[in-house]
Formats: sequence, structure tokens, C-alpha cells
Amino acid sequence: MAEAREEETVSAEASGFSDLSDSEFLEFLDLEDDEKLCASLSKPGSSSELPEKDDKPLSLQNWKRELDVLSPMERFHLKYLYVTDLSTQSWCELQMAYEKELPGDLKPEKAAVLNTGASIHLARELELHDLVTISVTTKEDAWAIKFLNILSMIPTLQSEGRIREFPVFGEVEGMFLVGVIDELHYTAKGELELTELKTRRRAMLPLAAQKKKDCFQVSLYKCIFDAMVQGKVTPASLIQHTKLCPDKPLGPSVLRHAQQEGFSVKSLGDLLELVFLSVTLSDLPVIDILKIEYIHQETATVLGTDTVAFEEKEVRGKVQHYMAYWMGHREPQGVDVEEAWKCRTCNYKNICEWRRSGGVLSSALEPQHKKAK
Repeated sequence: MAEAREEETVSAEASGFSDLSDSEFLEFLDLEDDEKLCASLSKPGSSSELPEKDDKPLSLQNWKRELDVLSPMERFHLKYLYVTDLSTQSWCELQMAYEKELPGDLKPEKAAVLNTGASIHLARELELHDLVTISVTTKEDAWAIKFLNILSMIPTLQSEGRIREFPVFGEVEGMFLVGVIDELHYTAKGELELTELKTRRRAMLPLAAQKKKDCFQVSLYKCIFDAMVQGKVTPASLIQHTKLCPDKPLGPSVLRHAQQEGFSVKSLGDLLELVFLSVTLSDLPVIDILKIEYIHQETATVLGTDTVAFEEKEVRGKVQHYMAYWMGHREPQGVDVEEAWKCRTCNYKNICEWRRSGGVLSSALEPQHKKAK
């Protein structure tokens, strides 16, 4: 399996790094052009301290008022979202919004947890795949690596029955999402099963609220994967949402790896055609079973495995609701009163107006309609 090595600085905000899952931590590949990168890094609040105005904490909603001609997608220079962006949104949408608006340094303890989880995922991946490091210099190169991995994994799944770190992408309710499935394998009955690995710092299973977030994540993976194998994801949709240039020549390292894998290609468009043909003509079935495996980070002990009941209507309804925020049609919302315990560990609890007002926005902060362009 190919792994990209960046040769440009990556924008953390634009790549959805703020709350990646263990698996998508390894997928931290996307490159932004210099102009957008500079704009992202020069935004107010890029330091580790929360910005203040007139000695008062800056209001996320008041800041939004000053920029209400732009949707969050436009303001953060996002072309698409990671699956974990939406699953984090399901935990606390307002916390996710604060992290986007007021980015700070990743706390050492959280960085350690993510790094440990990523290491466990990497070790598991190496059990099935060799890892080849490839230099990339453009976003087209980075996507080419995803495509080459898909092309190599499909026949492996069909012949050996198991693969790990499978890239997925596609549209769900008008939102283009990108993610990485931890593991796909066939059961003894011939069913295709998705297993999501979640590592835990404590040797205990998560609370119901965390499990709900994880269930939503794997359900999104099923929606995207099923659409891919059913031919519902098109090259035109991919190009439209990612703004990739299919005619741009691939870098020398990517071309060498492609040739070693037996693919005679020159541009991303060449690979794009091969990927969509391979996915739709390979007779891959839709995912039958969704499971989440929880593992203790320190001892690698399996704490438990949950089977997820897929509720497509509910999943799509959630995506529609979350999409309204990203498109600028409504303000972010905090947690319900019965889940206010989540606030205890939130970095933004001291400035959160949802928390101060008991779960409602003050009249001065009521949502306004986005201005017509």
C-alpha cells in the first residue's frame, strides 16, 4: 500500500485534523495551494490562546455576524469534508465550530492519544499490506495515491478476503465526504463486513454518547462505499467537488509507483478512469455488517465489539441537518441539557454562550439568513 509524504505544508483546518479518528489520522494527506494556506494560517485565533476583544471573550456567533456572507465551507476553504468532521459534529456541533473558528495547538495528551491510536492502526495495516513511501507535491498526486491503493486493494479483497485502510469518497445528501475504512473482510457466510477499530486510553468501554458518535461514523462509511460499488459516484462529481485537475501530469515518484503496480498512466484522469471501472465492474457487494471494535491502547486488549444497526433514513436526516451548518443556513448548536456533562472536558466551556444561556442563543445571537450574493 502506498503512503504519501508531503513536500508542502499542510493546512490543519482545511484537512479536518482537529478531530481525526485513529484511522483518518493516517490519511492526513491533503495539500492546499499557497494562497489558501496563508489565508488559513493568518486567520484570527491561530495561536494557542483564545482571542479577546475589548477584554471580553470573542463570541463565535458575533464573529460569524461579521462574516455572514460566507458559509463555513467558504470561510475555511473546504472543498469537501471528512467523515470524522460529521461524526465530531454529532458529539457537539458548537465545540466543533469553536475548534474551526478558534484553532489552537493540539493538547499534548490528545496528541499522544491520537499518535498511539495511529500507531496501532499502522501496525495492523502492516500485517496485511507492505507500506511504500511516495513523495507527493500536488493535491493530484495525493489523490493518485488514494486511487492506486483502491486499485491494489480490490483484487486483494476478492482473492484473500481481507483489506485494511480502504479509501472511500462520495456524495451523501449533496455533501461530498472522504474517509478511510479501517477493515473490510468477508465472513464465513460470504457477507462483506466492515470493522472500525477504536482505541481507548482507559480499559473500559465508552459511554452511550460516544458509541452513538461511532455508530454514525461507520454508517456514513457504508453509505459512501455502497454508492461507490453501485456506480452512484461519478468522475464528474469527484472533479466538481475536489476541484482536481485531471489533465495535470503526475509527479515522478507517483508515476514510478504506478508503473511498478502495472499501470501505464500519465495523469490523474488516467487513474480516475481505471478506478471507476475497477470499482463498478469488480462485483463488489454492498456492506452487510457494521462492527466497532474497542481496544485498550496500553495492553492491546479487546474491550468489546458492537454490531451496528444501519438506519439509512436516520443517517441521511442527520447529514441534511449538519449540512445546513456547513452551507451557512443556520448557526451551530450546542448539546442538549441532558448531555451537558460533555461540557466538563470542553476547551471552550468558559466562552460558550450556549452553555451560559442554558441551551439557547440570546436574542442578539439569533441566526440570520445568509446574505444573497
